[in-house]
Amino acid sequence: MTATKKTAISGKTTCPYCGVGCGVNLTIPDSVNQDVPPVSGDLDHPANFGRLCVKGSSLAQTIKSDDRLLAPMLNGQAVSWESAIETVSSKISQIVKDHGPDAFAFYLSGQILTEDYYVANKLAKGFIGTANVDTNSRLCMASAVVGYKRAFGSDTVPCNYEDLELCDLLIMVGSNAAWTHPILFQRIASAKKQRPNMKVVVIDPRETATCDIADLHLAIKPGSDAAIFSFLLNDSAQAGILDEDFIVNHTNGFAETLSHAVESTPNLSFTADFCGIDEKALACLASWWREHSKTITFYSQGVNQSSSGVDKCNAIINCHLATGRIGKEGAGPFSITGQPNAMGGREVGGLANQLAAHMDFATPGALDLVQRFWQAPNMATENGLKAVDLFQAMEEGKVKVVWIMSTNPMVSLPDTAQVRRALEKCELVIVSDCKAHTDTTAMADVLLPATGWSEKDGTVTNSERRISRQRGMLPAPGQARHDWWAICEVAKRLGFASAFSYQNVHEIFAEHAALSAFENHGKRDFDIGYFSQITKAEYDAITPVQWPVPKGRPEGTKRMFADGRFFTPDGRARFVAITPCLPKNQSSQEWPFTLNTGRVRDQWHTMTRTGDAASLAKHTSQPYVEIHPKAAQRLGIEDKAVVRITSPHGEVLLKAKISHAVAPNSVFTPIHWTQQFANASVVSNLIPQVVDPLSGQPESKHAQVQLAAVSDACYGLIISAVPLALADCLYWCQVPSEHGYHYEVVWKNGQTQANLKAIDCHISESLTGQSDWIEYSNPITQQSRVAKLVDQKLVLLIYSHPKPESLSTEWLSSNLAINAPLSLQDRLALLVGSPANIEEKGDIVCSCFQVGTKQIEKAIAAGADSVDALGAKLKCGTNCGSCLPELKHFIPVVAELSV
Repeated sequence: MTATKKTAISGKTTCPYCGVGCGVNLTIPDSVNQDVPPVSGDLDHPANFGRLCVKGSSLAQTIKSDDRLLAPMLNGQAVSWESAIETVSSKISQIVKDHGPDAFAFYLSGQILTEDYYVANKLAKGFIGTANVDTNSRLCMASAVVGYKRAFGSDTVPCNYEDLELCDLLIMVGSNAAWTHPILFQRIASAKKQRPNMKVVVIDPRETATCDIADLHLAIKPGSDAAIFSFLLNDSAQAGILDEDFIVNHTNGFAETLSHAVESTPNLSFTADFCGIDEKALACLASWWREHSKTITFYSQGVNQSSSGVDKCNAIINCHLATGRIGKEGAGPFSITGQPNAMGGREVGGLANQLAAHMDFATPGALDLVQRFWQAPNMATENGLKAVDLFQAMEEGKVKVVWIMSTNPMVSLPDTAQVRRALEKCELVIVSDCKAHTDTTAMADVLLPATGWSEKDGTVTNSERRISRQRGMLPAPGQARHDWWAICEVAKRLGFASAFSYQNVHEIFAEHAALSAFENHGKRDFDIGYFSQITKAEYDAITPVQWPVPKGRPEGTKRMFADGRFFTPDGRARFVAITPCLPKNQSSQEWPFTLNTGRVRDQWHTMTRTGDAASLAKHTSQPYVEIHPKAAQRLGIEDKAVVRITSPHGEVLLKAKISHAVAPNSVFTPIHWTQQFANASVVSNLIPQVVDPLSGQPESKHAQVQLAAVSDACYGLIISAVPLALADCLYWCQVPSEHGYHYEVVWKNGQTQANLKAIDCHISESLTGQSDWIEYSNPITQQSRVAKLVDQKLVLLIYSHPKPESLSTEWLSSNLAINAPLSLQDRLALLVGSPANIEEKGDIVCSCFQVGTKQIEKAIAAGADSVDALGAKLKCGTNCGSCLPELKHFIPVVAELSV
């Protein structure tokens, strides 16, 4: 009888990266020894219709990791789950008894699932009795939440993704969507291609890839966004395009708000000067605003991460209310979230100033309602500590136990030095993560192994209010457990077993849905009561749907406020009078540069996942600081040279990137690199703990800094078969590699030989065998290249040079995988840097197909005179489209060079 062969299983899930919430097809191989094949986009998911960006396309590369946390750890020693849970629950019991419930806190993440969020919030606010439940979502969208609530009486995103394609005017404010939300950007780009008359405006101090499709770019003074919309409100009134009926019948507070706008931004000239832009550019925007009633304002971190972020959001919303551009197809104020489940966290009350199901402590009757539903014995009665305040309270000794889940505050929160002091002072730091080594797990007393993407099972909600299933399809490795399970086990030890005895995740979702509908009757925006009796089979079969999904409406809701009814006590939207203001800290003689922060195209947050995919490091391999050529020349800074950036709070070392994309008095740097990947490049070291007074969101995109070239430095490249300790380097960055370990380093002049000796000793301790050295040095250029072979196989390659250089490392590192003695020709090629028969790709532009600058230039020289022609020849730009803005820049540049 023939044995039946196990077959591969495919299923639908969602991407764990940005707030777009793309659908993904994942296939589980038929053998545990096989790698998971590349994922594909879900053609049926309405967020992406089958498209994936390069990060999403690379998800399979991140599933297997050498750095998984596989067992609970207590003070660095592996323990059982029973022991870990006992330690955690005993300490929580003790500190609550001795110091009260507010001595405990959760710090959660927009990357955990809604069900995890729900049980954490329920345990803290209903049973322990503290509202100290906050999240890294505080850092990205808290100001948008408060802005919506002030205007609508609820945290309601009124639009959907179709509106981005249907509008006639799209204003993108503080959003580099081409890199941060690439699938939405490609949907927008496609819509504009089909409808060339569609206008796209980008408002951003920096010229970004998003400007590629912009008809107008307003390079405003950092932080001056609100004045643009205050002026548009004033101009709308002057031009007579107000929707008087909507204002009279559906809003309150217009007269006072308009009066503030007239006073703050009285005319075009004043506003343009305040924002540092050309009057003609502002006049053009105002003209388009008057002409196109189908307008979407799409805003993100550049608006939210501000000391006046809430006011900026309300300035935007005021314009839409005043002209009736809300609740209609192709119109509305659209805040885009940064994380895959930031919206889900908002739904369950996963912020310190929320209660549950979009109810707040200040919502009349909400406290009693939630307490009765939960049958909660110890309800928190007032707001808890927001993120920055929470870590300050830790340092002050007020919060004595913190449970951190799926986030890396040692990198993401402002003022890293303060966060370190807080975690050192805290009596018990619990960290749930799937990674063993992060900057934050290094501070933990208790580590709890969590399931990761492809193992976790639950729901997420994307930026258009669409709930989707993120399905667990792979078995959890080692002793990894779901976060909701760990929380419930602790809750049981605390004496709350009856309220936390869920047998399956669908039971949590059903309870969450039932709470949303409990005594609602249309009074609250968030209602998914249709799912309150959901079975496991029905839960597993959920298809994406936009809330509200009340009983009797399984199809959900595409747009909100179409009926002109809002969730304020009188059902009217509220105008909010604002006065535009600039960021709190301004440049000075001592701190002459304004620092802007953001993301790069192919990395995500603190690289705990994307750092496992070597292909994603090839577009941007190292942290950098973008500097205007005039500033660089004045300071004697060369391109790719290491630069010391200092603020009143700390300093970092970054490679210089000379660019006209920033203003001469501004610099930009990405946020992703941690101490796991670079020794001195955690950008949050520079950021002050300045927050919006209403939302508590930090002003993370704004700091005052000074720059200095690092002199007496020697630059190096190291390819190694084993990981290296490089503590003696001035700067090092580990670049993810398919083969071995790749480091970019900077030594102080005169210390190269000592460092080489230390590295050799480390290699010798790790690898045994017959050693051979080959080397090349050039006394004129002061370049040195050495390679170490063990048993005639490459184990170490070190290049050093006095100036920064760009070297292709793909072929060099591939030699580590050669399991045969290297020939004389191969050895010589190592010292040259490449073999004669291999064409160098150059710097990678298209990550999907690994197409580099030299290949692109060669194709253009051979006649490829357009982006489409490049795609036909090299495939670049034909998959996710993220590289299209960069590809377009090559056509005129190379054509000019060839003339």
